[in-house]
Amino acid sequence: MAKQESPLQALAAYLPEGSFPMVERYLLDHHVHLTITRSRATVLGDYRPAHHGRNHRISVNGDLNRYAFLITLLHELAHLFTFQQHGNKVAAHGREWKSMFGAILARFLSADIFPAPIRTALAASLDNPAASSCADVALMRVLRNYDPVRPGRCLVEELAPGTRFRITGGRIFRRGDVQRKRIRCTEEPSGRIFLFSPVHEVEKMDG
Repeated sequence: MAKQESPLQALAAYLPEGSFPMVERYLLDHHVHLTITRSRATVLGDYRPAHHGRNHRISVNGDLNRYAFLITLLHELAHLFTFQQHGNKVAAHGREWKSMFGAILARFLSADIFPAPIRTALAASLDNPAASSCADVALMRVLRNYDPVRPGRCLVEELAPGTRFRITGGRIFRRGDVQRKRIRCTEEPSGRIFLFSPVHEVEKMDG
């Protein structure tokens, strides 16, 4: 899916019911140029500050379910608000950003936008939100329950050790054992070892 620069009303189709008016106000008040883009394996969203007369720019992957889309958009808006207050003087996902993102999430939680399982997962992270939704394993597990069914797709943690799988781009791996919070996997045929997030979605090849 190529990039789409969508009119704001079209954005409602990507958002949970009841959230569009709140999101629209943020985008209009802060002059945000929002782009809905194709799936990106390493990033769900992106923020670039305003410069040379151009608006703030945010992009969000268009293949996310509605709740994941909203959380990603709020993540990027938190970057925008942090930049407005601090410029480039603070860490990208430091305490200033964490505080801002937590405050934004709290507003949407109080508006009863999310189903109970997602509310619980988000509430648990308000004081110290992860730098990426992908890094919040508990949240990713819950959000996946709202994805459309994709035959043959599963999480790395759902595979038995020794099972082969394919990632986006076609590379093939064999699942190994858990190593701390990651799963040790071997690339074929190179034999190189990589550590995968347990909630990384892949294509199962064996069984």
